[in-house]
Amino acid sequence: MNTTPTDITVLPHARGLRLMASASLLVLLAGCAVTDSAPQATAPLPERYQAWFEDGQPRNLEWMHKQTVNKADEAAAAGNPREAIRLLTSLADQGFPQAHYELGKLYDQGEAMARDPARAAEHFARAVRTPSYVRGHAALNLAKLYREGDGVERNDLLAYHLLRLAVEEEVGRDERVMLAELLREGGEGVSANPERAARLYAIEAEKGQEEALRALAEAHAPGGWLDEKPERAMDYAQRYAEALQRRATAGETDAMQRLAGLHAPDGLLGDQPEQRLHWLRQAAEAGDQDALGNAGSAMLDAGETRQGLAMLEEAASNGDVDAMTKLGGFLVDRRPGEARQWLTRAAEQGSTDARVHLGRLLIEGEDPRRGVAQLEEAAAQDHPLALAALGDFYMNDELSPSQPFIAVDYLERAHELGHPWATQQLGEAYLRGRGVTADPQQAEALLRQAADQGQSGALALLGQAYLEGETLPLHPSRGEQLLQAAADAGETSAMTALGEAYLEGPLEPRPERGVQLLQQAAQQGDGYAMVVLGRAYRKGEGGLPRDLDQATQWLTRAREAGHASADDAMTRVNRDLGAQGDIRALIEAAEDGHPGAMADLGRAFLEGQGVQQNREHARTWLTRAANAGHNGARAELGEMLLDSDPERAMTLLRTAADAGNQGARLTLGRAYLEGEHVAADPEQGIAYLRPSAEAGNPYAAQLLGQAYLAGNGVEADPQKAEEWLNRAVESGDLSARANLGRVLLRGENGVPRDGERGRRLLEEAAEQGHPGAMATLGREYIRGENLEQDVRQGADYLLKAAEQGHPSARLALAKAYLAANGLENASREQALMWLDGVMEGDSGMALQTLHELLSDESAAEALKVATAD
Repeated sequence: MNTTPTDITVLPHARGLRLMASASLLVLLAGCAVTDSAPQATAPLPERYQAWFEDGQPRNLEWMHKQTVNKADEAAAAGNPREAIRLLTSLADQGFPQAHYELGKLYDQGEAMARDPARAAEHFARAVRTPSYVRGHAALNLAKLYREGDGVERNDLLAYHLLRLAVEEEVGRDERVMLAELLREGGEGVSANPERAARLYAIEAEKGQEEALRALAEAHAPGGWLDEKPERAMDYAQRYAEALQRRATAGETDAMQRLAGLHAPDGLLGDQPEQRLHWLRQAAEAGDQDALGNAGSAMLDAGETRQGLAMLEEAASNGDVDAMTKLGGFLVDRRPGEARQWLTRAAEQGSTDARVHLGRLLIEGEDPRRGVAQLEEAAAQDHPLALAALGDFYMNDELSPSQPFIAVDYLERAHELGHPWATQQLGEAYLRGRGVTADPQQAEALLRQAADQGQSGALALLGQAYLEGETLPLHPSRGEQLLQAAADAGETSAMTALGEAYLEGPLEPRPERGVQLLQQAAQQGDGYAMVVLGRAYRKGEGGLPRDLDQATQWLTRAREAGHASADDAMTRVNRDLGAQGDIRALIEAAEDGHPGAMADLGRAFLEGQGVQQNREHARTWLTRAANAGHNGARAELGEMLLDSDPERAMTLLRTAADAGNQGARLTLGRAYLEGEHVAADPEQGIAYLRPSAEAGNPYAAQLLGQAYLAGNGVEADPQKAEEWLNRAVESGDLSARANLGRVLLRGENGVPRDGERGRRLLEEAAEQGHPGAMATLGREYIRGENLEQDVRQGADYLLKAAEQGHPSARLALAKAYLAANGLENASREQALMWLDGVMEGDSGMALQTLHELLSDESAAEALKVATAD
């Protein structure tokens, strides 16, 4: 208990010797904040404290009273603090400051009794007021209490004066170090003076004082509070390490722990894992439980998982709460059940960090409500990560409906506490306008701040925003640069976004680089990267070949990874495979509910493509597609039902037409013009057809032309008829070409005759395989009315038309056969059977047979008659 230096004497000249020492110190410090003419105090010392620092008559214990102090020490050591207090109080009442000093230590240390820093401060103050050989010691102890606000209100100004007094008294403890700490940053009523602080530290560093050596090493290191001087910083750090090693060699585990810290990644001697582990092991072997846990943590960080876990488990089993927390946090993704047990134990013993880990584990696992409760308890203590995690929980709607305004409140609190993840999330909130009004400038400032704090996700968000050009201005090159930086930092979302931009835009296509980035992200488990790859191969985008097999492989992996959009993308691939004839893939896509696939499958059953034709199945799938909102299916189902259920058919067709389906508009237009399946309404029919015709649909233009030509539901108008038929021809429609060619060749329905153009249009259509054009040309060559007669060429055209199933051409040839053989009364069926037999044989032989037949004048005349019908 008695820490007063034993070599201090009470001889009258002792005070003078100390004053001489103080004078020497002043010369050495040369303007340092001790007794110089420019003190660092920026405010006057309150009057009630001034008497503490005035010199008065020294009062030291007499020799006979020292025995009483010794007895008090013995009583305290024996666990009898009351006796110690009684003995010391008797001396204090006699005005001996040494007794007050001993009482102050007794109350301050709290070894034999409950600690009472307020009482300690009272006694130290009494010891300071009267000069004695303990005055400096009392001043130093009292300065510590005022610096820390321990038992008294914090008072940097008073602590400053007390520390100056301790320096003047040459206490020989850590008074200069404490004064340097105060001057380094300053305090209330005390201005900072790092240079003077450094000189104080330097005095103690020359004596090998550890804290002074450490402080100077930090001061000259990069980012330190003095000029950066790496060599000097390293020199001080090495001297500090040597001082620690001396204590470590003597078995002091505290020194071993500090040496381990010197070799940590942010340590003064740089990252030296082997040295760090060496000293942590030394401390652990010396019985330091904290060191055992720290060593386990260090080994985990170094990748020595098995031994690290073993040491952490031992430390945790011995009650090390930090080890429980570290162990539980490490096992969260590996053995969640075991992690939960350790974290629960640590949380029950008051670890807020463990409570946060546990809360996040429960939210992602089986008990989100309890997880939120754990986080809220930690948040009530202003734990930044807990606040950030709650912000994340309330901002997203994966586990419950999102509540952005609550989320922002938590995020703002965490941001104010300096948590970079919260700053990133808050920046994203301002970027998306969630829980706050969208503010591009604030979003960018917050995200850049988070990025500067090491949040690569913030770089990715900024990069994506510049590529999107919605909240922030479109700036592809800046977006590319930010995303590349985030990708280099290992941010998988940035790899995916950059890879997607190289394949799908807006960046210049770089398919190889894009695939490389996406594969890298996919290998790290990014499901969306797999979806983008599958989508790119499906569409053949960004320079990639269209490869549905590759698309299937990536989307299957995305499905297995649980990405939400993988199913929809896979359904689209299956639909494409179905279009290529893979009916199983089409069925799978349809069964997955893809409207387009259901419509395709309905068409397949309707037309017998890849499956056996089945109108009932076709109707079922088209109905499902129509109910899912597919307008093409509505149109096709409507056409399918026109004969069996015209009312429902017209409803489906109208719905599809109103949604812009051209097929439905054409069907309705024709129906209203012709009065088929619905009451004739030419005006309505033209209203459906005209927009399509004007947009270039040849069939709509042809229907309009035919309507105006024949006066079908509208007043006949040859000029309009020719105009619309011409527009149909210009759109490349063969039927329109054949139709207009016939009208111009014959000059029908008031359209001026143009034989040359009519013949040319018919021949062009015939050459492209239009059977109607062939039949018309055949008739015209045989008749010789509008074209120069050529019965043989006419027969050739009729045979070609008949081969394609043209009914009038077939019938004309059949009638010619009957007439040539004097069988005018034979049945039509017999004639057609003959014709089928001829056409099923060799085409050359068929033509020869017909030519021989037509060499008979009666047969040729019969053919003319037959084609006149």
